[in-house]
Amino acid sequence: MSKTIIDIDTLKREFIMGTETVHALKGISYAIKEGEFVTIMGSSGSGKSTMLNILGCLDQPTSGSYKIDQVAVNALSRNELAQIRNEKIGFIFQSYNLLPRTSAIENAELPLLYNSKVSSEERRKRAIDALNLVGLGERLDHTPAQLSGGQQQRVAIARSLVNDPVVILADEATGNLDTRTSYEIMALFQDLNRKGKTIVFVTHEDDIARFSNRTIILKDGTIISDKINEDILDAAQELAALPKEN
Repeated sequence: MSKTIIDIDTLKREFIMGTETVHALKGISYAIKEGEFVTIMGSSGSGKSTMLNILGCLDQPTSGSYKIDQVAVNALSRNELAQIRNEKIGFIFQSYNLLPRTSAIENAELPLLYNSKVSSEERRKRAIDALNLVGLGERLDHTPAQLSGGQQQRVAIARSLVNDPVVILADEATGNLDTRTSYEIMALFQDLNRKGKTIVFVTHEDDIARFSNRTIILKDGTIISDKINEDILDAAQELAALPKEN
């Protein structure tokens, strides 16, 4: 039986806005097993951004519990949360969040700069391996300005892999990309998932969700649907079926 990577139990998150209390998450529960590829969907105000911030240990729940890789995060200090983020989570953002004047290899190395257990030689090797994995072995010294949007997102994916995280959290990772490039990135995510990576992908796009094996839909801070996807699309096949560009 696969081990549980994410375990959410009766999770609530409330914000005080002036005299009002906003109930962003209203006691939700679910678990994600090792090797799953899960999309979290929901319109603006559904709670998905709040959910992602809690999953990424960037925010703490008001009540309920969250465990990542069997570690309960609720009682952790700020430094302990930073360590969890650095060692167990790979982040990928819609806007790539690359350092503009820094090469692909230096951007990919970034998470390891804060890991004293990794030597500079090992850091460089892991960054090169990750960039090779995402198909950028020939672009190691290119800065973001010298890369397309899709290539920049590949650098961001490589950066998320160097620490060998237990889960990759992707926030609208195809939101700034055209259809062809989106499918290229989803083919890469599917390949990583086939190699055993656990992926949680936040999106508002139905077609992107069809590349995952499970979809959780949030509305007004509650889960209204949590389904296994019976008809998973193959991103590489969908890419091949697109009309050829002139």
